[in-house]
Amino acid sequence: MFQQTSYTDQQTFFQKVRSFDYILLLCIIIIGIISAFSMYSTDGGELLYHSKSHIVRLLVFFTMMILLSFLSIKFWHSVGYLFYVIVLGLLIWASLYGITASGSQRWVSLYFINLQPSELMKIAIIIFYAKFYHRMQISNVNNFTNLIIPTATLILPILLVASQPDLGTAVLIALSGIVALWLAGLHIRYFVYSGLVFLVSLPFIISFLEPYQKLRILTFFNPERDPLGAGYQIIQSKIAVGSGGLTGKGFLKGTQSYLEFLPEKHTDFIFTLFSEEHGFTGAVLILLIYAIMVFRIVKIGSGARSFFAKLFCYSFAAAIFIYITVNMSMVLGLLPIVGSPLPIMSYGGSSMLATMIGFSVVMSAKIYHRQLIS
Repeated sequence: MFQQTSYTDQQTFFQKVRSFDYILLLCIIIIGIISAFSMYSTDGGELLYHSKSHIVRLLVFFTMMILLSFLSIKFWHSVGYLFYVIVLGLLIWASLYGITASGSQRWVSLYFINLQPSELMKIAIIIFYAKFYHRMQISNVNNFTNLIIPTATLILPILLVASQPDLGTAVLIALSGIVALWLAGLHIRYFVYSGLVFLVSLPFIISFLEPYQKLRILTFFNPERDPLGAGYQIIQSKIAVGSGGLTGKGFLKGTQSYLEFLPEKHTDFIFTLFSEEHGFTGAVLILLIYAIMVFRIVKIGSGARSFFAKLFCYSFAAAIFIYITVNMSMVLGLLPIVGSPLPIMSYGGSSMLATMIGFSVVMSAKIYHRQLIS
């Protein structure tokens, strides 16, 4: 697809530092600072467990992201399949011997962190597809035999994650993979056929859902059917967002949050707390920063010479957009509650680790944008 020629990177360390996308870095830092203050607010204005843990992880993983950015884009290409296999192995281990919490067996103990491999799979599947399609001619992308491996590598982790059970993350992994396949040049007819098969199979799929998952779907259509049970979280979330008004109630003054009307506010519902305290103005500011972040990732991809870097950046930007859209739609009652963390903002080490690895690959694509991959 792209003519590849040898290129030896002769950049010095300081040239590489100057090659960073500092607008993207600034966006990550700003979101990180906002998330730290928001987590501080969830702990009632004190540095307690969640706020301390979040800040430490943010500093560690951000530093890790900077260091990994100096690895060449060729390195990320070379470990594409290996990274996927390692994460898949961790997924299998989690399903068989993982830590169980709240009825789900999703975590692997690594002593310093309880890792949720399904979060890493969101990135691993994109890296896998970027490597798989790197040297493939566009005319061969839609060859049926070339669809077997991509389909198998996507379905296997989806089934593993769904069986944990974690349907929300399984859906997000599926969306990440589908976007990468579409950007790689897969013909739209395959998506249409797959969509029709999914619709026909939907009643059969729903029959296999856990009772709480079925209840979430019913609650989405009518939260008021169980206002003190399954519908409580989403009702309180919408009240909190709406009560923020134009400018919000002020930092540490969110009544829905401080009076404990809103449970689990430090995880997937962190945007709710932020919107209550900072109102519509603050919500728009967050959206603007995220929009700039997505735009910079796409711009980095457009400037890269290798198709691997292009496909990864475009797919990762689309994935970040999907995660943000799903999370915000979820807390506003526009989608069922599926357990989708808001990138960088939400509490959760595995999610932040996966996001920072993605950013490190993007930054590597920026630093080594002239580098071609044979």
